[in-house]
Amino acid sequence: MTQNKKVLEFIEQTKKLCNPEKVVWIDGSEAQLEELRALAVKEGILIKLNQEKLPGCYLHRTCVNDVARVEGRTFICSSNKDDSSPINNWMNKDEAYKMLNGLFEGVMTGRTMYVIPYSMGAVGSKFSKIGIELTDSVYVVLNMAIMTRVGKKVIDALGDGDFIKGLHSYAELNEEKRYICHFPEDNAIMSINSNYGGNVLLGKKCFALRIASYLGKTEGWMAEHMLILGIENPKGEIKYVAAAFPSACGKTNLAMLIPPEIYKNKGYKCWCVGDDIAWIRVGEDGRLWAVNPENGFFGVAPGTNMKSNPNALLSTKKNTIFTNVAYNEDDNTVWWEGMTKEVPEHLIDWKGNKFVAGKVDENGKPIKAAHPNSRFTAPTVNCPCLSDQFEAPNGVPLSAIIFGGRRAKTAPLVYQSKDWNNGVFVGSIMASETTAAATGAVGVVRRDPMAMRPFVGYNMGDYFKHWIEMGTKIKNQPKIFNVNWFRTDDNGNFIWPGFGDNLRVLDWILARCEGKVDARETAIGFIPYAKDINIEGLDGITENTVEDLLSIDKDAWTKETEGIESFYKEIGERVPAELHAQLDALKKNLNK
Repeated sequence: MTQNKKVLEFIEQTKKLCNPEKVVWIDGSEAQLEELRALAVKEGILIKLNQEKLPGCYLHRTCVNDVARVEGRTFICSSNKDDSSPINNWMNKDEAYKMLNGLFEGVMTGRTMYVIPYSMGAVGSKFSKIGIELTDSVYVVLNMAIMTRVGKKVIDALGDGDFIKGLHSYAELNEEKRYICHFPEDNAIMSINSNYGGNVLLGKKCFALRIASYLGKTEGWMAEHMLILGIENPKGEIKYVAAAFPSACGKTNLAMLIPPEIYKNKGYKCWCVGDDIAWIRVGEDGRLWAVNPENGFFGVAPGTNMKSNPNALLSTKKNTIFTNVAYNEDDNTVWWEGMTKEVPEHLIDWKGNKFVAGKVDENGKPIKAAHPNSRFTAPTVNCPCLSDQFEAPNGVPLSAIIFGGRRAKTAPLVYQSKDWNNGVFVGSIMASETTAAATGAVGVVRRDPMAMRPFVGYNMGDYFKHWIEMGTKIKNQPKIFNVNWFRTDDNGNFIWPGFGDNLRVLDWILARCEGKVDARETAIGFIPYAKDINIEGLDGITENTVEDLLSIDKDAWTKETEGIESFYKEIGERVPAELHAQLDALKKNLNK
C-alpha cells in the first residue's frame, strides 16, 4: 500500500521482533471491516447485537484485570528524567526499549499483525498528523476504525512523510508485565499486555495528548484535553469555546449541551465539534483555531441516559462497540446502571455471569451489571448536534477558553482571568475535591492543571512555560474563564442546576468576549454582576442565590494559595517565574 521506506522499515523490524504468522494492511474499506467483525464474532471477541434495534453494534468484554487506563503502568520515556518528571512516571528510554523488546520478542507467533494507517484530524489537513499502529488485536482494529480515519486514503496522504510509530500486543494480558510507554523524542508508542481502550487505541490519549503535547511544544501549537463547543445565537452567529475539566465534572454533557427551553425558544442552538481533545494553532488572522483530531466518542456508559445526555445516548444507536456493559438477553441489546430506572429481567453482567439485582459484594456494596468504567466507541457522525465544522480542515476560531473543577465552596460559579498570563495561572491551579464515592475521603483537593495531569508528554513546568510563550504569539487572544457548577449549600446540595442551564453562564462568557457586559474586579479576577446572569424560568434560583454563587471567601482563598504553593514546589524549578508572580499578586490582592 505504500513505498514509504520508513513505514516499510518499521513493519519489517516489527515482523522480525514479534514473529507474526501473517501481516494484514487495513485499507479502511467497509468490506474488509465487515470481514473482521465476522471473524471477531466467530472467535468470541465480539457479540453481535440486535441489528434492528442497534444496527452495526457489538458487545465486547475485556479481561477482568484489564478494565481502565493504568496510570501506574504508563511511562514517559526520555533521555533526561527532568524532561518528563515529576508528574509523569519516567523511564530511561534506552532501558525502556531494552525491556519492551524483550517482552515483544516472538509475542505475535501464530497471530496476525494488523497494520493500521490512521489520521488524527481530517485527512490532508495541515492540522492533522498520521500514525501507523501495528497490533495483533482485532478489537483494536475495529475501535481505531471508529475513533480515527483509517486506511488507504491515509497512507496516500502520508506519501514519504513522517508518522508516529505505535506498536501494541495484548500478549498474555499479564498485568504484572503491562506497560504503556511513550517516547516523545522518537515519535513512538509501545503498549503491551492490555486490550482495553485508552491503553491500546494508540491514537487517543497516547498520541493525541502525550505525544502531541510534546510535538506542540516543539512546533509551536497546543494539544489539549478540551471539548470544543459552538453556540449559535438567534441571529445565526456561532461562537466557539474550548473547555477543560477533570473527570466527573460534566465535560461530555457540556460538549453535547442542549439549551434550556427559554433559550431554545429564542433560537439558541449548540453544536458539538469535539468532546475530549482539541489541537489548537494560531491562525493567519492572529486568533486561535481548534480542531478535534478524533473521529469518534469513547464515552463512559454508566449514567448516560435520555435525561442526563440524550445526544450521547443517541450517538450509540448504530455502528457502536460497547465494552464491559451488561448484555440484555431479552432482546439481544445492552444495558448499564442509569440507562433506565427499570433493571431488565434477564441480564448477563460485564464478566459474563448471570446478573442478580440487589446482590452485594463482601464489603456490602451493590454488585453492578456493567463495569463502572464501561465504555462505548461511537462514530462522531452519529451525534445529533454535530457541528457542520467538524471536518473543517482549519478548525474553528476560539472566542474563549474555559477551565473548571469541582469545588464545594472555594471557586465561584464563573470568573474571568485578568489577562493571558493570569489565565494560564487559573488553568495551572485547576482542582477538584474528592467525593465520598470516589475515595472515602471528602474534600481532598487534587490538582489537575488544564485537566492534563495524566496526559502531558513532558515536564509540567515546561508545559506551563509553553502556554506562556503561546500567549506572545496570539495577536487576538481568546479570553480565559473558570467555571464551577458544583458549589454546595450547608447541607451539601448543589445550588446551581447545571446541565443545559450551564448555557446561561456561557451566555455571560460570550457577552464578556464581545464587550457587552461589565464585571467587577476582585482579588481572583473579574466576577459577573448577578443581574447579568439570566435566571429567567429557573425555579428556586433568585438574584440573591446568584450573588451567593459568585461570592469569594477570602479565608478559603488564602488557604488555597498555600495549596497552590505546595503544588508548584512539587513540580519544581521549571514552574515559570510568570506563574510565581501571579501567585504573589493573588496573595497581595487577598490581603488588601
